[in-house]
Amino acid sequence: MIGFYDYTVILTYLGFASGIFGILMAISGHMFTAILALMFSGLCDMFDGKVARSKKKRTMEEKNFGIQLDSLSDLVCFGVLPSVIGFKIGICKSYLMPLVILYPLAGLIRLAYFNMLESMRKGDGPVKEYVGLPITSAALIFPFIYIFRKFLGKYFVLLYGMALFVVGVLFVIKIKIKKPKTKHMIIFIIIGVLEILLILMVKRLLWYIIVDKEIVKKVLLQSLVRLLIFFMVVF
Repeated sequence: MIGFYDYTVILTYLGFASGIFGILMAISGHMFTAILALMFSGLCDMFDGKVARSKKKRTMEEKNFGIQLDSLSDLVCFGVLPSVIGFKIGICKSYLMPLVILYPLAGLIRLAYFNMLESMRKGDGPVKEYVGLPITSAALIFPFIYIFRKFLGKYFVLLYGMALFVVGVLFVIKIKIKKPKTKHMIIFIIIGVLEILLILMVKRLLWYIIVDKEIVKKVLLQSLVRLLIFFMVVF
């Protein structure tokens, strides 16, 4: 068979599979599951480079294959998936369609530019800085925005569309961003966990407000206690 199938590419394959799963879930209307798939793809991408570089004496073919594989996977997971989510939540009017098209296009340009720089770079060490906002940032940005879906109602579509535009522009603006270190990655993971907890809290809180307003305080207290327990475990 063509390609490579050792441990150095497993995380990339898992991330890509999660991205496809997220697209299917978004098309089916299961937005929360799609958001979770987006975040899981981000988690896989966060460590796939470290895993790949852990292999000693990587061949040039393995290295180049990994670069191309990672970029193609990123385009699907962090370029196409957020756009499909946006389309399904309401960015489907003719005058809004450019947003869900231009966002993945900007991601494509950003990834192609990154691959060009990689092909010209000497050495096998990790990249120290990025040019343009990394496309994988979508794994934290859009889940954060999703937290406000229930509160904003019909205006959430506008917020999500603006996010697609702004993030897409940041993909192609020539700004230099330092590559996160391991401690930053841990912070990103904590932020991701908090985003999931907040989404669950909002969904449960609004359900109780509709059913019984008298127990809202109880729900808030329980959620606060759980957050405190989480921080105690982490730190």
